[in-house]
Amino acid sequence: MTRPMLAALCLAAMALPPSAVHAVQSPETAAAADTAFDRRAAQLVELLAGRIAYADYFAASFQAAVPKAQFDAITASLIAQYGAPVAVDRATSSDGRTGTVLLRFEKGIGTISLEVDAGPQEKVSGLLVTGFTMADDSFDKVAAGIAALPGQTGFLVAELGGDAVRPLASAHADRQFATGSTFKLYILDELAAQIAAGKRRWSDVVPLSHFSFSSAATANWPKDTPVTLQTLANWMISVSDNGATDTLIHLLGRDAIEARMKSAGHSDPSRNIPLLTTVEAFALKGNNFNDLRPLFIEGDDAAQRKLIEDNRTRLTLANVDGVSFTAGPRFIDSLEWFASPDDIARLMVDLRARQSKTLLDAMSINNGVGPVAAADWSYLGYKGGAENGVLSMSLLGQRKSDGKWFVVTASWNNRQANVETSTFVGLVTRLLALAAK
Repeated sequence: MTRPMLAALCLAAMALPPSAVHAVQSPETAAAADTAFDRRAAQLVELLAGRIAYADYFAASFQAAVPKAQFDAITASLIAQYGAPVAVDRATSSDGRTGTVLLRFEKGIGTISLEVDAGPQEKVSGLLVTGFTMADDSFDKVAAGIAALPGQTGFLVAELGGDAVRPLASAHADRQFATGSTFKLYILDELAAQIAAGKRRWSDVVPLSHFSFSSAATANWPKDTPVTLQTLANWMISVSDNGATDTLIHLLGRDAIEARMKSAGHSDPSRNIPLLTTVEAFALKGNNFNDLRPLFIEGDDAAQRKLIEDNRTRLTLANVDGVSFTAGPRFIDSLEWFASPDDIARLMVDLRARQSKTLLDAMSINNGVGPVAAADWSYLGYKGGAENGVLSMSLLGQRKSDGKWFVVTASWNNRQANVETSTFVGLVTRLLALAAK
């Protein structure tokens, strides 16, 4: 599952304003700040240190998208992980409004995409941290950072060669984790398999038949709108659209996807049988199904499948209790989609073996880490998953330097509290950077 604000699972996005600029600039800095972009870039250290007011730096559009409390939490997380901001090493812009800033912290250098409004106040409307370069980083250091997160964590970095998975670094790689929307890769795998078998084509047009909660692409679309299978796959993977996902599950067949999951090497497939649609999972987690939820959780595969079938007219979007998901984690150890880092690595082997450009293209629309982190990779595909208490990130990449293929996958579960996206993304991005070496 993916909450709207976490759909892309990208690095923390932020936005910032200008009125206090000259008060904090030295004469030398002010002289060098020739454009709105230069002036705002020069203020980043002061902003992150809390010496420039949030409302003075950011445009109203940014403040609406990223409230001050969220911005402060993201800033605190960055400083906790990388140390205090020290200086702007370089600011580059071709138009004086948008560009890239290299911001040095005590423990590394962050790459920031910055956009400044054209209005008279020249406030910042876009700020995106796209990657970090750590000084003297290592797998051991990242592993320690991941292990320090509250709850349960696991990760795997491995080279892929044919059917072989050769680990470079790992922790709890054989443990089952709730992975949220990462399970959609199994659906993509089965779709590609049916296409390879001649049963379907990417260009086949089908009706948008099922709707779900948290659907970034298909929300409020008319039922039965004709769309291609490639469009559904692109929506499902790139923006984690749940309506596209449930449409594909019903089209391909729940049993067929379960069989694909087994053949791809999942080590504990019963955890995902029956394979829940997103709307079924959302519904069962909510307060409207307090009667059915214990029966489902306690049942074996056959009993669970019968419960889903007997209640198919109830387990619909109309009966999803969205209010239930506004607090903290809900049943993430029993009502979810599960996989170990090892399982994900084997799934990536299966996906790559399809030799389908369309499949790989779907995975690369949103690479999850931004252009800077992706610069060392000739191909980078991604799928993430998130809900309260759950974060999962999985990347398939071909290294530019030698053409070798790698998987980087990590999961973080905390039954007691929500988890911090920016911290986790930073750690996974560091794993990717180390794999690139």
